[in-house]
Amino acid sequence: MSSQSPQGPVEPWRKTLYIIWAAQFIAMLGMSLVVPFLPFYIRHLGVTDEAAVAQWSGIVFSGPFLPAFFLTPVWGYLGDKYGRKFMTVRAIFGLGLSQVLIGFAWNVESLFVFRMVQGAISGFLAAAMALVSVNTPRHRSGYAIGLLQTATSAGNVLGPFIGGSLADTLGFRPVFFLVAGLCTITGFIILLFVHDRTAHETSSGHAIGLRSNYRYVFSHRPIAVALGLIVISQMSVFFVQPIFALYVDEMLGNPEFVATAAGAIFSVAGLFTVISAPWWGRRNDRKNMRKNLSLAFLGAGIAYGLHAVATHIAPLIALRALLGFSLGGMLPVLYSYVSKFAPPNRRGGILGIATSGNTLANFIGAPLGGLIGAHLGLRSVFLFAFGMLLISIWVVRTNLVDAPDDHGDDRTPAPVPIPDRSPSESSSA
Repeated sequence: MSSQSPQGPVEPWRKTLYIIWAAQFIAMLGMSLVVPFLPFYIRHLGVTDEAAVAQWSGIVFSGPFLPAFFLTPVWGYLGDKYGRKFMTVRAIFGLGLSQVLIGFAWNVESLFVFRMVQGAISGFLAAAMALVSVNTPRHRSGYAIGLLQTATSAGNVLGPFIGGSLADTLGFRPVFFLVAGLCTITGFIILLFVHDRTAHETSSGHAIGLRSNYRYVFSHRPIAVALGLIVISQMSVFFVQPIFALYVDEMLGNPEFVATAAGAIFSVAGLFTVISAPWWGRRNDRKNMRKNLSLAFLGAGIAYGLHAVATHIAPLIALRALLGFSLGGMLPVLYSYVSKFAPPNRRGGILGIATSGNTLANFIGAPLGGLIGAHLGLRSVFLFAFGMLLISIWVVRTNLVDAPDDHGDDRTPAPVPIPDRSPSESSSA
């Protein structure tokens, strides 16, 4: 059997995928360390009123996402032009630098500013996904992006638990410096061991402009609808994240190790996303994505709706498991769907725009969730998340079309071409 068999472990695209998986796991482990104690870090910085803590938690949590919304498509365009590996390395070192700044924050306002710096100079997930996508055969893109999602989810499983424990034992600031160290290690791993087989394509031919990528996205209905679904569905996820630790704190009655408890319970969803994402990825390489997305949105909606009435930890853990299993069939599937419609020479830029939709959802959803929690109660946030997922199901059933290779072929889609304009536009950012 040839070494280039689809099952051959020595295939270059597989090697790139596995190395980026390991690097992304390290990055996400570091990033998720801070999730369970971010509200408590805000208290540590001098915010004492509980309503203000909830509101600031949403604001600070969403801080990276306004600059990322504008800059992620730019980084994707620059990756298509100058190299996706270069952009991935730049992003992870930028992430490490921002964590050092966050560790030195002296009040909640400076924390918010440094979180915005993080969003401006990072963009690791989008860069890594573009690097893997352009190096993976189209008919295996569902598997590759699904597997890459398990790196994010595995990091999210271990990170909150470890981060909560470290915060309870070492304090808050040392955790951010640890994250910076992990990001630096990740950057060197990518720099030394990842080879981009498409790198030569970025330095030859006519570069595609950033504005041309936006026109392409919004003039091709399948991609535009998928982008809308990313925004709507991910708002439901980000509604909840900034207030989840406070929700656990309220349920448990302020135990001594609340950060550890919140981190452990938060991690359950990540564990089941790790389990489910490859399954969803393989299923979407074989079966209709519309049905699978509807099923995933329905499962997540049920889980969030029942979060609002949970009163004990045992059923909450079961609901986090259902939520995690469903999340594995949401965002990675939508990214895979977009990737299947995007030509290779535009894929980094278009995935950057799709990722900016995720950051927009975070920027809107996280502070809105904090605001709703502060004024209507923490449990009401889960009902709003439930409503957003019902809207997502309706959009899938009425507006989403089948992907070009929903039945496993490897044909390149042939959407109506949009000619690039002048060379001056192509160089615009």
